[in-house]
This record gives sequence, structure tokens and C-alpha cells, in this order.
Amino acid sequence: MPDYRYRAINQTGRIIRGTVFASNEQDLNGLVESSGLDLIEFKMVSEQRIGKVLQKQVRIRDLIQMCVHMEQLQRAGVPLMESLSEIRDSTDTPRLRDALAQIAREVNDGASLSASFAAHPKLFGNIFQSLVAAGEQTGQMGEAFGQLVAHLKWSDDMAVKVKKATRYPAILGVVVTLVVIFMMSFVVPQITTLLESNGTELPFMTKALIATSNAIRDYWFMLPVLVIGAVMAVSFGRRTSQDFKYQTDYYLLRIPVVGIVLRKIALARFAYMFSTMFRSGIELLTCLDASKRLVNNLAIAEALSVVREGVQSGLGLSIAMRSSGEFPPLVLRMIKVGEDSGNMSDALNNVAEMYNRDVDESVQGMISFIEPALTAVMGGIMAWIAIAVFGPIYDSLGAING
Repeated sequence: MPDYRYRAINQTGRIIRGTVFASNEQDLNGLVESSGLDLIEFKMVSEQRIGKVLQKQVRIRDLIQMCVHMEQLQRAGVPLMESLSEIRDSTDTPRLRDALAQIAREVNDGASLSASFAAHPKLFGNIFQSLVAAGEQTGQMGEAFGQLVAHLKWSDDMAVKVKKATRYPAILGVVVTLVVIFMMSFVVPQITTLLESNGTELPFMTKALIATSNAIRDYWFMLPVLVIGAVMAVSFGRRTSQDFKYQTDYYLLRIPVVGIVLRKIALARFAYMFSTMFRSGIELLTCLDASKRLVNNLAIAEALSVVREGVQSGLGLSIAMRSSGEFPPLVLRMIKVGEDSGNMSDALNNVAEMYNRDVDESVQGMISFIEPALTAVMGGIMAWIAIAVFGPIYDSLGAING
């Protein structure tokens, strides 16, 4: 079916713009009218491809605002269709408004809300669908959207932590690299030219410095090519081979300092999502399946599969988690206490909070480690240049004085 972009007016006189799939113009008119709108004008999206590409993306803050409004409306007892129509008309993001218009139409035609959300996987992922489905089963839609608000805020906060953990070291690494390239390309050649003109035998360190300087000066353009090529090769390998993806994820976790932080971030994602879904009343194995997909590391996901298999075979959660080898004794003890007391919800919540605090401390610790490490690398390179340059100069002055 073609994609139509339309302009319509709602019952309050407000202009509504959106995009819907329709088989023809008559179908389009019926779909718009079923949403309580009066069609003014329309145009096929194929005639506006550039505008569609440049259309504003849906941010996580837009989804948070949508869920907050849905939570408030559902807790106030507003019917679902009225809630969807109200939020559709109030959102300022065209893509989200279009999706909500289609969801409202599907719900009006008899589809469940969770299934309607699942039809838009790029906007509403599996976790979104699972929590909404849990709300439908329990009849607590307001609670379900409240859980979604907490989940989206946590995801946004975790994304900020991940960026913080990678952006600052990356900037420092780029600065150090540029300084080294500048020194080797412009400063060192001027000094070494003077040393070579003396005709004296140069020591090994000086020859190595000259060779490195010449290589960087003559082939500097190969550095970005090699970096980009390596990134593209790894990215292609991860997309096409599960074994390669597993191996790269496995060794990423074993990088000193960085690997520890990546492991804790992955387990924090798992613990928080598992806790959120379990508190919503979702079955244990479903919680494990959905939460495992959030870790973004295949090596840890494989270990968490061991947890699921253990639980499915009848083991307690704490015993199954111990068999994975990924959870520290304190976490296992907290889960065990929750199992024995019958208060697993609070136990899982405590585990999630512990991992969140641990991630904060680990990110700060990694940043505190990387800055002096890069400074030491820079200092080592400067010391190499100084020794390689001033050593021959000192020897030449000694020979003259002798």
C-alpha cells in the first residue's frame, strides 16, 4: 500500500498532519475519519522523499513524555481510544504522531494495544511490548506505563553513562594522536636534519625516531584509512558471523579497566530490566529472555542463557545464576534471600540499584585511570624524542671539547 501524507482538522479545530498507509484515496479518507479527523489535503510520500529523510527523529525524551501522558490518562480512567487520540494530537514529533495514528486505528479495529505497538519495532521495542502486554493482562495499564517511564528514564541515563565512559577517553586519545603526528611530521624532521648534517654515526634510538618520523610524514594519510578500514572490517564481521561477534565481545570484556566497566554496564542493564519486568507480573522465563537481549554483549548473553536453561530445568534462580559465573557472591546472596523470604521483587530491585551505583563508580574510576595513562604515553614519547635528539648533540659537544 502507498504511504500518504495528509493534513486534517480535529474536533477542536486544530490542524493535524500525519502519514498513513492506505490502498487508495477512499481508504485514506476512511482511515482519517475513523480517527475523528476531517481530511483537508493529502499527497503521496513518494513525492516528498527528501522531506521524509529530513523528518525529525523520535527521541527517547519524546517516548518518555508519551508514556507519562498515557500513565496519567489511564490512572484517571480515560478510555484507551480517547487517550491515544489525545496524545496523538498533542505530540510535536511527526513520526511519533504518525505511529500513534496507526496504533489508534489498529486498536479501533480490534487489535490489542501491545500488538499495535509491536507493529512499530523501531519505535517500540520488545520491552515496551512486554510491559504493555503485562498491563493488559493485569488490567493495570497506568502501572504498566509508569514502569515504562521508569525504564525509559533509566535507559536514557544509562546511555549518558556509556557516552561518558567512551567519549572522554576517545577525545583524549585523539588529542594525543594529533600531538604525536604534529611532533613527528614538523618538529622532529627539523631537528634530525641538523643531526644528520653533522655526519656522525647516530645511535639506534635516533635512527628509530627518524624512521618513525619519515613514515608518519610520508604516509600520514594511511592512518585514517587503516582506522576506518579496521572499523568497517570488524563491523562487517560482527554483522555476518555470530562466532566472530562472540569472540570480539569476549575479548572486549578482558581489556584491562575498560572490560570491567563494559561488563558492569551490561549486567546493570540485565538486572534493571529483569527487576522491572518481574515487578510487573511477567513470567520468570519471559523476563530472562527479554532482559538478556539488552546486554549488548554476546559473551554475557551466552552466560545468561545458562541461567535461563537452569531455571527452566527446575533450579532456583540463585543457583542458576551461580552456574553462569557472571554474578558476584553478594548478588547471589541477595537473590537467595529473596527466594527464601518470598520477596523476590525487592531483592531484584536491590540488585539493580547496586549495579547502578557500581557502574557510576566504575565509569569515574576508568576516566580517572585513562587520563594519567594517556599522559604517561605522551610523556614517554616526549622522553624518547628528547633522548634521541639531545643524546647525539651531547656526544658531539663532548667530542668537540675532547
